Amino acid sequence: MENIGIRPARHAELAAVAGLRWEWLVENGSEDLGEPDDFVRHFVAWAEENARTHHCTVAVRDDRVIGMAWLAVVQRVPTPRAPRRASGDLQCVYVVPEARDGGLGGRLLRAVLDEARELGLERVTVHSSSRAVPAYARSGFAQSPRLLQARITRG
Repeated sequence: MENIGIRPARHAELAAVAGLRWEWLVENGSEDLGEPDDFVRHFVAWAEENARTHHCTVAVRDDRVIGMAWLAVVQRVPTPRAPRRASGDLQCVYVVPEARDGGLGGRLLRAVLDEARELGLERVTVHSSSRAVPAYARSGFAQSPRLLQARITRG
């Protein structure tokens, strides 16, 4: 894995990151996605609008973005002992198929968790596919009997 860097995404790379998100959706069976160019424009605008709370880390090989991981930072209700609290949610981890199984996903996860530590986050959660659970476990994620979720249906 020579010539691969792991670092925060640059503004000029957001269109490439949008392309990775598109690839992930297609790879996972999404249909009727619309036009890729429309999605890229929307995605880049969204990333710019949410840059304070959504941090993108990329894997780059020879100036080509080949992987991404997003850290969504959520401010938490303060306590007397911790007036500034936050947690994170790991989102949209993706590595292009030809670069998988070489540890690149683990490098992305380590970079995001390092950033979470630097930001002083209390915890980082992730909603994983069953295929990716072992990779997250290797990076220190564990199941929690107290972390629950409710699915919100539209209608």
